[in-house]
Amino acid sequence: MLQSLIDFVRDHYRTNDFIPLHAPVFGGNEKAYVSETIDSTFVSSVGAFVDRFEQDMASYTGSPRAVATVNGTAALHVALRLVGVEPGDYVITQPLTFVATCNAIAYCGAMPIFVDVDRHTLGLSPGALAEWLDANAYRDDSGTCRRREDDRAIRACLPMHTFGHPADLDGLVSICRDWGLALVEDAAESLGSTYHGRHTGTFGVLGTLSFNGNKVITTGGGGMILADQAMWERAKHLTTTAKQPHPYEYVHDELGYNYRMPNLNAALGCAQLEQLEAYLAEKRQLAAEYAACLAGSDLEFVTEPEMCRSNYWLNAVICPDRDRRDQLLKTTNEQGVMTRPIWQLMNRLPMYASAPSGELTNALWLEARVVNLPSSVSR
Repeated sequence: MLQSLIDFVRDHYRTNDFIPLHAPVFGGNEKAYVSETIDSTFVSSVGAFVDRFEQDMASYTGSPRAVATVNGTAALHVALRLVGVEPGDYVITQPLTFVATCNAIAYCGAMPIFVDVDRHTLGLSPGALAEWLDANAYRDDSGTCRRREDDRAIRACLPMHTFGHPADLDGLVSICRDWGLALVEDAAESLGSTYHGRHTGTFGVLGTLSFNGNKVITTGGGGMILADQAMWERAKHLTTTAKQPHPYEYVHDELGYNYRMPNLNAALGCAQLEQLEAYLAEKRQLAAEYAACLAGSDLEFVTEPEMCRSNYWLNAVICPDRDRRDQLLKTTNEQGVMTRPIWQLMNRLPMYASAPSGELTNALWLEARVVNLPSSVSR
């Protein structure tokens, strides 16, 4: 089966050379827009392409507004600050995620609480979330959610849409509303994915996107905050060093960040966004072909949850056990086809080992079995 999989990948990408996991494709107006930016001399954080990229992304996702940032982690950091996360607070998230999710929490001086994921979404489980809150939290007289053990505030809930597959948002939205938690969506991997016809990143108080070089579209490095008008104004202020408008004076009224996306990067993003629907169609076709190739094998292809449309950012399989996972990783990489295991659980990392967590049965099960397959757009 593994050789058949390798042969399929090589046939799809029509090469015997090394095949990466996810490489960018530049086949549109990228060079023209970047050259236009250079000619304008507005290559830094002020320029027409920044405004255009924000407006186009808000329109595409259905978000009222959008704020471009230097990367997705910066977008998450500011989003958590905007919903009031402060030093000493907790933020509930999933242990099966990229480290940036937890790092953004730590940048606020807060600590993650790890709650299990669902196997069918790979994202934060509403059932596990409700169970953990019932057993470990309460709401005080002001309505603030607190952890019983130390009375520290649990300020927000931060699910991540793993590999572009939407988490169970109906359940998460309902539980967060009942417990007074701000829902912030880490939609870094899910540009183009929808849940019941609505774009991920638009269900919570805020959502964030990433345009790293390995994402569905790239700005080289970049991110975005999806927000309403009020949050947009605050996000713009914080990401622009909290500088007050003035003809010539430097007036900064609070701790801010130089998190603005350069115009050069935004130019690249505008050209990439023009091709997004074509990219998504090809990625979904590749996913269907992977599913057909693996049908009847001992490798379970990860498919989009019901009532969802996934961008299939990274295709993935679930192996029957860790030994089979290790065999798949070794055989494919030795033959020049890049595959990767899913991330190590965040609660295993030294900086988060002391964070509270619930039962992580599904996360542990998936950690031992999930492998990502090459997922680049081939054109």
